[in-house]
Amino acid sequence: MYLKHLSLQNFRNYVRLEMDFGAGVTVLQGENAQGKTNLLEAISYLSTTRSIRAGTEKELINWLVLSEPMPFARAVGTIQADGQEKEVSITLLLSNGNQNVRKQVRLNGVPRRAMDVVGTIATVLFLPQDINLVRGAPSERRRFLDVAICQIDHLYCRALSRYNKVMAQRNALLRAIREGESHQDELFPWDEWLVEHGSTILERRERFIRSLAPIARAMHFALSAGDELLTLEYLPGIDRWDESGGAESTFRALLEENRGREIAAGMSLFGPHRDDFRFLVSGRDLRTYGSRGQQRTAALALRLSQVEVMTDELDTAPLLLLDDVMSELDADRRGAVLDVLESVQQAIVTTTDWSPFTPDFLETSARYHVTGGVISPVEG
Repeated sequence: MYLKHLSLQNFRNYVRLEMDFGAGVTVLQGENAQGKTNLLEAISYLSTTRSIRAGTEKELINWLVLSEPMPFARAVGTIQADGQEKEVSITLLLSNGNQNVRKQVRLNGVPRRAMDVVGTIATVLFLPQDINLVRGAPSERRRFLDVAICQIDHLYCRALSRYNKVMAQRNALLRAIREGESHQDELFPWDEWLVEHGSTILERRERFIRSLAPIARAMHFALSAGDELLTLEYLPGIDRWDESGGAESTFRALLEENRGREIAAGMSLFGPHRDDFRFLVSGRDLRTYGSRGQQRTAALALRLSQVEVMTDELDTAPLLLLDDVMSELDADRRGAVLDVLESVQQAIVTTTDWSPFTPDFLETSARYHVTGGVISPVEG
């Protein structure tokens, strides 16, 4: 699978962009704030239907068109997969005095729900701020799991959506019970739905991390020049369950045993919304005891291992997107990244200068210069 064409209109600083891509590596070079990351964001947005940076989707619409009668932004990606072309398009329309954003998602021109097109363009995106996957809050790591797994498992994506809706309703009921406005017997159906969808999420996350762990360990060993061994440890939001029986019985018993605590708190205290995982080197948690260099290496190992796991799951390599990663790596780590780039069908890499790349690598790559939302090929 590879991205053949990207079309952007009024997306971030791109007023209009029509760009063809080939298999292999494409390198985008330019100064900061010229649009390199915006292009990767657009591709990632088509992949996951979620922005990697915007607080609201309105921020994705070019500010120059906000004064027009019908402000909009559009991103369209065409991929080649299994001998067929597929097109994903997302249009954002501002309405109600430019306050509300209406989102239209289409697959091959047919309207679809956002979750139904997730992963049609499969991507792995590495950003400089991915160091927060190691040192940041648990929500950062849960988001990593959700974005990665939703691209390879639509059942997981649906379970996640349903779980979040059930939890919101259950939390409202817990607060009503606490205030004496409802009875705790009303919790039974919500408990069952929470357990059903939550167990699907817990078990799928556990399997995904189990697949990631040995690959990330090998990646990290190479990136650290053989000095460190990385362990990924899943920390589920319920007690550990018996693999033969699954998570449901453990989850259900936990809710029953802690009914009073949850009512007093007015919220669900157990479940995948409390999940986390950690990075250990020699038994030390890198979030607390790792240096910045160790944390960055672990985050990079995680992303590169994600490429391999998704390739195994999808029977095709995802599109690898690297945003200004090479500048912060030493020569050994750069070499390991270049090795991975040679193993994927397609990669798009951004950089502020050409020096981190070898002449042989650049010779075989498509090279472009980015200035003010305009992309032009580098000659020679």
